[in-house]
Amino acid sequence: MSSATSPGSERRGLGRTFGNVFTANLASSLGDGIARTAAPLLAARLTDDPVLISGLAALSMLPWLLFALPSGILVDRMDRRHALALAATVRTVLAVGLLALVWTGELTIWWLYLLIFVYGACETLYDGAIRAVVPSVVRKKNLSRANSRIEGAELVVQNFAAAPITSALFAVAVLIPLGVMGAAYGLAVVLAVLLPQVASGRQFRSRAGRVSDSQSNDGADARGGDDAPVPFRKQLADGWRFIIANRQLRTLWFFTTATGLLYAASSATLVLFVLQTLAIPEAAFGLFLVSGAVGGIVGSFVASRLQGRFGLGLVMAIMNLVSGIATLVTGLVPVAAVGVLCFALASGSVTVWNILMMSYRQAIVPGRLLGRVHGTWRTLLWGSMPLGSLLGGAIALLDLRLPWIIGGGVMVVLALVFFRFLMSLPNPEDIDNGDEPPPVTDALPTVGPGVPPGQPAADK
Repeated sequence: MSSATSPGSERRGLGRTFGNVFTANLASSLGDGIARTAAPLLAARLTDDPVLISGLAALSMLPWLLFALPSGILVDRMDRRHALALAATVRTVLAVGLLALVWTGELTIWWLYLLIFVYGACETLYDGAIRAVVPSVVRKKNLSRANSRIEGAELVVQNFAAAPITSALFAVAVLIPLGVMGAAYGLAVVLAVLLPQVASGRQFRSRAGRVSDSQSNDGADARGGDDAPVPFRKQLADGWRFIIANRQLRTLWFFTTATGLLYAASSATLVLFVLQTLAIPEAAFGLFLVSGAVGGIVGSFVASRLQGRFGLGLVMAIMNLVSGIATLVTGLVPVAAVGVLCFALASGSVTVWNILMMSYRQAIVPGRLLGRVHGTWRTLLWGSMPLGSLLGGAIALLDLRLPWIIGGGVMVVLALVFFRFLMSLPNPEDIDNGDEPPPVTDALPTVGPGVPPGQPAADK
């Protein structure tokens, strides 16, 4: 056995293919970080109306209600590298358009609404594709490590690099960070196209592309049916059927939707809460976001270790409770230092939750269904967030602290009610979804047609 395929080698790294995926996602993350910092700052310059500000947050999430399902089907039908490239291409065009509007002085809150909405539509495709790529190249026992690295790198790039630089330059030269955003998305297009073949998802599509998963009793594809591709409309309910048929997934789906709506309500007017209630200046807004990045990075480092020591279920239950408490305290004690500390704590706990949640779903959902299940999941979860954002904006008209107090308080109650259920969730490596594990790509070419030879029959 060569060193590239030895167990020790597999423990030390996640393989060249994952490294390629990681790098491609890093470029896109830089553009995302600039966009997410610049958008609320631009909005705050255009209006100080809490409802209009919350409307921006609502429009950024509305595409998940409208496009997550179609995007999920596209992820399962397309070469997933091409899906990534398509989403990055459109976002490059949007960045150039925003740059032109700011340069000419024609930007209005309504133009910003439109750009954010289209940006969100592209994100539904990109997010589904990148999440589906990871279990194609990483084995179940390493999913938490892989997701931790992706999440941690995104936080570093978006918050430590993009957020403070963007907010600092904002008052001096808005066009510079907007130009860098366009260049970052352009680079992401090139890197996505250059990803290796195993990231395409075709190894799953050879079974899934001919007969709809909804046509078999257990959610798996029949092998001897019609060779004609399944009509697009008939695949819309495949993700729904899979989730509803699994008690744990079903309960988890509705629970996370409720907490997500509450979090959206709490944070919808974050920029106004930070600038007005906490009295933090505009130039330091990015630095405030850095406190969340610090908490998130710590969370990304410890997520896999915590799961290994205490189990996925217990860690998720505790992190959910901690995030609710931190949100509640943010509103109850509106002091800058407390706000920074709570923001870091909430971000860290949410990061651990997100990493373990994604690893659990990637392990339990068959590869051929990842796009559709992910799209269905996001449709309800993130599709409900615009309602939460608008609700939070309306409550903020009374007091900017109230969304944090109400949202955080209800989150704490839900966390306690569902604590035992969350504890029952299994570790990813204990779940069998019927897929064969990915090959050890360090010992194989990173490009080439089809699935590389020598793919093992079972995960060890």
